[in-house]
Amino acid sequence: MTSKNRITDAPIIPTFFYFALPSLAGLLAISSASIVDGIFVGRYLGAGPLASINLLIPYFTFMFSVCLMIAIGGTVLAGRYIGEKKQKNADAIFSQSLISAVLFTTAMATLVTPNSEYLFNALNAPQDIHETMDSYFGIMSYCLIIQLTTMVLYYFVRADGFPVLATTALIFGSITNIALDVLFLGYLGLGIEWAAWATTIAQSLQLTILLSFFVKKQRALKFTLKGLNVRESARALINGFSEFINEISVGTVIFTVHWLLLLEGDDTAIAGFSIANYVLFISMMTYYGIVDAIHILVSQNLGAGNIRRIRYFMLLAAVTILSMSTVLVLTCTLYPHYLSQLFLSDIENASQQSALLYLSILWPCLMFSGLNVLISAYFTAIQEPLQSTVIALSRGLLLPVILLIALSTYVKQIHFLAALPIAEFITFAMASTLFVINQKRQTPTDPVYA
Repeated sequence: MTSKNRITDAPIIPTFFYFALPSLAGLLAISSASIVDGIFVGRYLGAGPLASINLLIPYFTFMFSVCLMIAIGGTVLAGRYIGEKKQKNADAIFSQSLISAVLFTTAMATLVTPNSEYLFNALNAPQDIHETMDSYFGIMSYCLIIQLTTMVLYYFVRADGFPVLATTALIFGSITNIALDVLFLGYLGLGIEWAAWATTIAQSLQLTILLSFFVKKQRALKFTLKGLNVRESARALINGFSEFINEISVGTVIFTVHWLLLLEGDDTAIAGFSIANYVLFISMMTYYGIVDAIHILVSQNLGAGNIRRIRYFMLLAAVTILSMSTVLVLTCTLYPHYLSQLFLSDIENASQQSALLYLSILWPCLMFSGLNVLISAYFTAIQEPLQSTVIALSRGLLLPVILLIALSTYVKQIHFLAALPIAEFITFAMASTLFVINQKRQTPTDPVYA
């Protein structure tokens, strides 16, 4: 590692985009691969298989949420140690995080896969698509060991100053996933299990590329079994808890929506919602591309005492997110038919009409969700997990679930999905207030490099 740290010493604008653009490209690559999965499953296998994948999202988000908590909590703490020149502490957190991810994903795959029927019943999946779900889940359950360990490693590779390597791995993995979807589903006409095999092969390639990090001479982080500390691991997990809430809330809200949709329809409604959900997914991946850079930039500058630089990084992030939100809102409001027709053929008109209805209700989420996630990430990066968790719980779990049930039960004039944009707006008002209060307590004294 050079004596000059780009994150704490280099000019602000190029430093921000040096970390934000590769992260954005990588997460958009992930989004595009997932969307292509949905497109090929929907168009070549139909609404039922598309619904089968969407019904598994609550379980997948639980798995992602735990590993995201490990990854972000660990990288924020390691980033602060790097800023404070405490390299052995950073190495220990890095090592503990990787070990935790491997142990957790392996234990879950071993426990849940042989008992998948219980999971499908818990997810309220219709009995007639259990077999289709099992074909996909039986492979994906073990794929998650590779995928989520890779995700944790990705975050640390970026935190150590190698965002281009991290993004290269994601892009190559995503291109491979898309190519294999085209081959297996589009050209060969194989079943849904081959969509899972495409993901598994792509994730294995992605992990292989990321492992080259360990031969980089200029890297700072090293894997070690020395100095491991359970208390430090707990501290990292607590600090990453808001990210756990952000992710697990997605699964909880989707489960609630599925439950309410199944009360008034069938898997046709689920397939329609899955299209709207893909739009929300790609928007969140876009925002997280910026937010992931903030975790690194804020945590290391906090360790170095550079408060003014943190403010400039936050301003740049907010402007970038608002610009992206504008593009996404215009796409959803002006071209919703094109979005729905990507996934389903004209024959499946009921699912398409449901998708158009849901898009017309949910697009206001895009106006506030990015800023809410940004403010939550800021509090995580400065190691104030209480504020971050309150924001995450409000936007992702408590308000959406309460409002979904309330609107579906008591306010029949409004579609219950309106609960989601209302929850984002209320959370934004609260998050903005918490952020302003925090800024008034800060007194910047450090120099700024534009």
